[in-house]
Amino acid sequence: MISLDGVMQAPGGPKEDTSGGFKYGGWTASYFDEVFDKVMQQELKPADYLLGRKTFKIWEGYWPKHADIWPGINDGTKYVLSRTVKKSDWKNSVFLTGLAGIKKMKNSEGRDIQVWGSSELIQLLLKNDLVDEINLKFFPLTLGKGKKLFQNGAIPAAFTLIGSTVAPSGVIMANYKRAGKVKTGTVGE
Repeated sequence: MISLDGVMQAPGGPKEDTSGGFKYGGWTASYFDEVFDKVMQQELKPADYLLGRKTFKIWEGYWPKHADIWPGINDGTKYVLSRTVKKSDWKNSVFLTGLAGIKKMKNSEGRDIQVWGSSELIQLLLKNDLVDEINLKFFPLTLGKGKKLFQNGAIPAAFTLIGSTVAPSGVIMANYKRAGKVKTGTVGE
């Protein structure tokens, strides 16, 4: 979930992430509609999850009590990149300490791995060309400040649109698949 100016911080609620003085938590709430909900339900398929420490701590306190909203969330493996958190009572939580652990996990057999939230982790994945697909939901507003999807840049990379939906609320949901290197040329030739 991303604003038009690239902010991805605290889409779910006012207290989700107030770091940096962010005061617009819950900025997505007024845009949910039937079309958006239908797309979200398709994305909530069984998977494993790669999460940053902060997102994991939010999820750990919420999803075990709300599995009816997201069937299978508690059964999927939660891979957590953290140097400080080493264990959890939330079942199927596995802790990774660095990029090598992420690469090993990514190259192993198993279910699809999804990343939700985790702004700092996404920066690491983008810089190291570890993103195969990216599902973006653009919300029709600007927030001015907050944690941004491409805050620290990304490597040059091409993506191909593999699916898109526009909700009546104005949310554009676009799914992209990695498509190699950036191709350049001259327009009109």
